[in-house]
Amino acid sequence: MFKKLMLNAGIMLIGSMLLAGIASAHVTVYPKESTQGSYEKFTVRVPSEKDIPTVKVEVKFPMDAVAVSRFEPKAGWTYELAKDTAGKITGVTWKATGDGLASTEFGEFNMQGKVADAATEIVWKAYQTYKDGSVVEWVGANGSDKPASVTTVKAKAATGATTDSHGQVTAGSAAASGTSSNTPLYLSIAAVVLGALSLIVSLTKKRK
Repeated sequence: MFKKLMLNAGIMLIGSMLLAGIASAHVTVYPKESTQGSYEKFTVRVPSEKDIPTVKVEVKFPMDAVAVSRFEPKAGWTYELAKDTAGKITGVTWKATGDGLASTEFGEFNMQGKVADAATEIVWKAYQTYKDGSVVEWVGANGSDKPASVTTVKAKAATGATTDSHGQVTAGSAAASGTSSNTPLYLSIAAVVLGALSLIVSLTKKRK
């Protein structure tokens, strides 16, 4: 009886681990955290969950939170851009030119854009298409079966400075720091000029 209970418990544990693995294997956009006003490299990670290949991936951009403008070419895939009437990019669709992503594979698709100055989060709605034509929509709320990936956005520095994808200051306080960093140079130049004037005065006195 005890052995039977242990066996059933083991089966349940393994089953829950498998289900957890499946639930966590969804389309995810990295980084998971960024800063208002920053220029960022975003990576869309796509795992293939079925026994048939993933052949198409579409991602829609929340225009009030991010402006994506650059896309890295990926071997074996092409991409098409969706735009609004003003010509702004609203989404991208990657299509496999070969076999796509098999059940044991995942792919990463890179793009670059600017986080909006007032953004608090970026909700990435993604649509994963398999070779049989079935589509998995990763558009749900956090905690749902098919959640959309979310990038949390932190407030920018109080000085108004923004940072790039490496966390380096690119604007705002950078101008102020640049001005202050030139102060020693100005002082050095002044010292050289005064020294030269003193030398000229000294030579003039000796000649008299």
